[in-house]
Amino acid sequence: MSLITNFGFFARLRSDANHHILRYRGGKLRQSGRGLVFWFRPDVASIAEIPMDDREMTIFINGRSADFQAVNIQGVLAWRAAEPEKLAERIDFTIALRSGAYIGQPLERIETRLAGLVNQAALDYLARAPVRALLDAGIGPLRSQLEAALASDPALGEIGLAVVSVRLNNLAPSSELERALQTPTFEALQQKADEAIFERRALAVDKERAIAENELANRVELAKRETELIAEESRNKRDRATGDAEAQQVEADAEGNRIRIVEAAKAEGEKAHMAVFRDLPPNVLIGLAAREFAGKLNTIEHLNVTPELLAAVMREFAAKPPLIAIDQS
Repeated sequence: MSLITNFGFFARLRSDANHHILRYRGGKLRQSGRGLVFWFRPDVASIAEIPMDDREMTIFINGRSADFQAVNIQGVLAWRAAEPEKLAERIDFTIALRSGAYIGQPLERIETRLAGLVNQAALDYLARAPVRALLDAGIGPLRSQLEAALASDPALGEIGLAVVSVRLNNLAPSSELERALQTPTFEALQQKADEAIFERRALAVDKERAIAENELANRVELAKRETELIAEESRNKRDRATGDAEAQQVEADAEGNRIRIVEAAKAEGEKAHMAVFRDLPPNVLIGLAAREFAGKLNTIEHLNVTPELLAAVMREFAAKPPLIAIDQS
């Protein structure tokens, strides 16, 4: 906004570089330019001030799709004054010469006109497709449609306006429809989440079952090895018992063989001894018996000699001469 200083019948205006000043006097344009500083008479002058910087306005549109569903559009439209003198002819930018404020509302009028053009182009776009197609396409096609419509509109060029950019940040249905459209996706995501949970639980169950089966297999293997160990110990005990029995049998057989050999030797000795005595005459046998008898007299306490025995001995001595000499001295 320009700064105006009043000095009685005269006043001084100093404008910023981003404002274009138009000074009229007597219905004719006297001065035109940006960042002007000049003196003027308020009683005979008329001044218009057009901003030359980019201006932004909010876009909010409520429309309907081809299937009669409510759709909301939000964004920002940037515009600027391309030809300030032409714009001042169509829009009143006159300022009060004492305060420097706009007498009317030129900026609001420009934004109203731009909003009408944007609304018309947006409604035409929404009416050509159902809501699902609009949402799937996103804001890109709509932004391109609005930029093309505003660039080709002759009304903006006629009044000296130019659209700088169109930015859209939302293209959405009503809250009820949005929830309805989100439900299938939400249900699908929930189903996937449930499936993931189920898979994790199934995997956990499989792991637990595998662990239990492994533990059971280990226990079975341990029991099998224990059984094999017991059987091996039993076989070892049987083998040891068999070995001991066989050793005892071998020892017994050896002892029996030894006894048989000894007894056989004794029997052979006795047989040989008996063979020696078998060929001797009876008187010799009697003498040997007597000598054997005499050697054991010290141990004989009683001796009974019968007449028959004595008679038989005497007969033997009378019949054959004695082979053993008797020392009569």
